[in-house]
Amino acid sequence: MAVTDEAIEKIKGMIVSGALRPGDRLPKESELAADLGLSRNSLREAVRALSLIRILDVRQGDGTYVTSLDPQLLLEALSFVVDFHRDDTVLEFLAVRRILEPAATALASTRISDAELDRLQEQLDALGQEPSVEELVACDLEFHRGIVQTSGNSVLCSLLDGLSGPTTRARVWRGLTQEDAVSRTLHEHRAILAALRDRDAEAARSWATVQSGGRGRRGGVAWPGAHRPGRRGADR
Repeated sequence: MAVTDEAIEKIKGMIVSGALRPGDRLPKESELAADLGLSRNSLREAVRALSLIRILDVRQGDGTYVTSLDPQLLLEALSFVVDFHRDDTVLEFLAVRRILEPAATALASTRISDAELDRLQEQLDALGQEPSVEELVACDLEFHRGIVQTSGNSVLCSLLDGLSGPTTRARVWRGLTQEDAVSRTLHEHRAILAALRDRDAEAARSWATVQSGGRGRRGGVAWPGAHRPGRRGADR
């Protein structure tokens, strides 16, 4: 194991064991290096690496602290890494989103408040019937982020946020190339919102799956029974 890797593992061990807790200040560099049997240079490199992934917070003139270790903070690194994806992996990121987003939507159905539902409705109403593709994609991201945030699972929310970069490009492309993509997406958003108002977790999951393209668009769509097009739930 490289010396810097060893230093990282030792600091990680202190945090995992509880010797260092969120918000704690690390001992002075010379003391910590001696305690861990490390050189000051290798310790410095380890601190720098752990600060990049939001485990440690280096405050100039004040010392080094363990961060809150909040999932949203830690998963910021995922977003950074995702930005380096190759174009041929976009579909793989979309596939992960298709697994996670419907699950988060189903969770939200039992937890989302009426006030939050009203805010989502206002957001859709403000968009209008003929938005540009760029406006629709921005609204789509905010719409689903608003739903996922009410799921009560901060890790799930952070993972989906981290995946928004490459999937945004794919959504814009879909809007530019697929027939009726704008009107279809608006319809699907209304159907998801209706299912959430009905507190129908399975309908919400199904419509979120349809909206993410998980069941196809031509003939293969298994419309959720309670909210088929033309029925009350899908047209609110």
